[in-house]
Amino acid sequence: MTSTFLSHLPLSRQEIDRDHEARARPELFDELWADPTTRLLPLWRGRALAGPDFSSRPALALLPVDRVHDVELRVYLGISLSTTSPEPVGTRIVLVVVGDDEAERLEPDEARWLNLREAATVLSDRDAGAFVEALAIAGWHASHSHSPRSGAETIVEKGGWVRRDVELGVELFPRTDAAVIVGIVDARDRILLGSNAMWKQNRYSLLAGFVEPGESFEAAAQREVFEESGVRILTPQYLGSQPWPFPASLMVGFYAQVDPAFADDALRPDGEEILDLRWFTRAEIADPSTGVALPGPSSIAHAILEHWYGGPLPAEALAW
Repeated sequence: MTSTFLSHLPLSRQEIDRDHEARARPELFDELWADPTTRLLPLWRGRALAGPDFSSRPALALLPVDRVHDVELRVYLGISLSTTSPEPVGTRIVLVVVGDDEAERLEPDEARWLNLREAATVLSDRDAGAFVEALAIAGWHASHSHSPRSGAETIVEKGGWVRRDVELGVELFPRTDAAVIVGIVDARDRILLGSNAMWKQNRYSLLAGFVEPGESFEAAAQREVFEESGVRILTPQYLGSQPWPFPASLMVGFYAQVDPAFADDALRPDGEEILDLRWFTRAEIADPSTGVALPGPSSIAHAILEHWYGGPLPAEALAW
């Protein structure tokens, strides 16, 4: 992935050493709670608490351990490497998932609990990476209170990065679902966008789908594009990847040319996921009268569209 493209992927940024060796220490959380420099990242209903002066200096609130009283889950996120954050390099950060009562005690104003999609582009590299890591691992824990193998309850171990099936004695590790997303360009340098069945009218984005077992990223891109649109593409070229913890995806971005044998009138929305397909020129994307709504700047779809467009997308088109 080129550094230029990487700079357009806000959820791929990070300035945390995940310090995996420390996870094996049984006394890890006792050590962390005894260290006055440890900082906690509270997460409530998938939202992180904003710093006290967020409007002038966008940042997450990282709290001393004595500020948070009632915790549902603890996960050791790692060591801050940031030289520009208020906390010094070496600060150890712990995710703490809190319930409604504790969240209200910490901050009753719900507007100060941040949504990652909305806040990602204004946060620092460290805070964006910490938020993504926290949201992804918390989502995994929420869906693995019981073992998929035996149905037995699981217990949290190794700093929050393992759950153990108490019946079988096996360890369960977090998993990420790989998905491909493709910028598809034809011989006239138009880009293909589709409207998903779950979206409001006139919202368009790139075609995407999950990688199936035993399938390469490139094969998945070709299959998904054909299934959703009837379009055959040539070998897709890798651009970059970005975690998408909603709840547990890794979006792998590609750019591909349409097979020259494909006819324009052969577009075929699958009718289930994709209800409409359109080829767009740059002029049509720039024209506000088209009323098209494009993906927002936290997504890799946005970055791939800008890669094709040649610069920032029109602000008035970024309705979601």
